[in-house]
Amino acid sequence: MVGGHYTYAEVPLFDGLFGAERNNYDKLGHFFQGFVPALLAREILIRKNVINGKIWRDFIIVSICLAFSAFYELIEWLVALATGENAEAFLGTQGYVWDTQSDMGLALLGAICSLLILPAFHNKQLKNITSQTSERQQSCSSS
Repeated sequence: MVGGHYTYAEVPLFDGLFGAERNNYDKLGHFFQGFVPALLAREILIRKNVINGKIWRDFIIVSICLAFSAFYELIEWLVALATGENAEAFLGTQGYVWDTQSDMGLALLGAICSLLILPAFHNKQLKNITSQTSERQQSCSSS
């Protein structure tokens, strides 16, 4: 919600954080742009039983997250073209020529971290949901 009030370059908490010359609030957002969609994509692929095998599933999840990040970067670019003079503030590049690439790199890192940190917890939740669903189906069919 803080980012909705300010532009990327003006979030006060990230001004000069760790001695950086630019405000890196957008970098945190791009990390989570990979982290959260990875969990969503994982759940959909598991529930729908789309892909067999963890390696291929994780590869597809990371690919989905990178596609989402690239799409977001294209939207940023189009809005920057449409707004003209305020493009620098909207994009949050702050003079950093590799901004788009680093944004996508952080989304990649976020997706990988999500796939390394959350699967055990996520699998437990999915197992609980599956057992609750099967119990409800059994009680409905016996009624």
